[in-house]
Amino acid sequence: MRRPRVAYAALSLAALLFGSTFVVIKEAVAHFPPLAFVGWRFLLGTAALLLFGLPRDRAVWREGAIAGLLLFGGYATQTMGLVYTSASNSGLITGLYVVFTPLLAALVARRAPRLPAAAGAVLAFAGLALLTFEGGFTLRRGDLLTVACAVSYSAHIVYLSRVAFRHRVIPFTAVQLAVVAQGGLAASVLFEGPQLPTAAVWPALLLTGLAVSAGAFFLQVWSQTVIGPARTAIVLALEPAFAAAFAAVLLGERLNATGWGGAALILAGIYAALAGGDDPLPAAEALTPAH
Repeated sequence: MRRPRVAYAALSLAALLFGSTFVVIKEAVAHFPPLAFVGWRFLLGTAALLLFGLPRDRAVWREGAIAGLLLFGGYATQTMGLVYTSASNSGLITGLYVVFTPLLAALVARRAPRLPAAAGAVLAFAGLALLTFEGGFTLRRGDLLTVACAVSYSAHIVYLSRVAFRHRVIPFTAVQLAVVAQGGLAASVLFEGPQLPTAAVWPALLLTGLAVSAGAFFLQVWSQTVIGPARTAIVLALEPAFAAAFAAVLLGERLNATGWGGAALILAGIYAALAGGDDPLPAAEALTPAH
């Protein structure tokens, strides 16, 4: 039975869980190296998804590995960025993937982007400038890493739009999460040294690895089957707002007047991009676990 109201509620809960991760990870990486956190988080998420579906053919592994590398780029830069920027900034800047995606899709399709997408990009970049204004329009290291994260997520979405329809969702996603886990753990050994989770970091790993990467993703996938990809994307655009709210309540982060103006422009840019309607991406856009 399809229940749109339940789907909207479930999707809003998923957006809230996704938004909460910025605060959780911000606190965790103060005590645990960021790449190690990515690796262990996604090791848990992979194990959870493999309980529900095993990858069985070479195409799933091949295309899932490519998608996983793009996803690893996003999560690695986002988590490292949280070492150097605020949770609220990270959530808002990560949301730029909604703006970058139609622009990148238009580039791949070799056509000009639609007006709403172009307008959204202008608004979002103006908002980014205001959000990071500190006596001059300069991006801090953490903000730059988070912009790279948004670009990686966009590339991941565009790639999924070309291949995801060929595969069952859970096994295909499990391969991607496995690649992120392996990338995080390998990079951690190279750059941070071997790391085992401490008791203090396990709650964050369990929340982000199981409740978010696995649980919230299930809510997202089910909701999309009820209300469709376009409405799914719009509801998930609440994620940056939830991230900023959690950061304010739990971490005491406060935006100044300029920062609030930047946040408003970024959210306006996201909604302008979503208002463009159909673009070169099919339903795979709403299946992206880019959180």
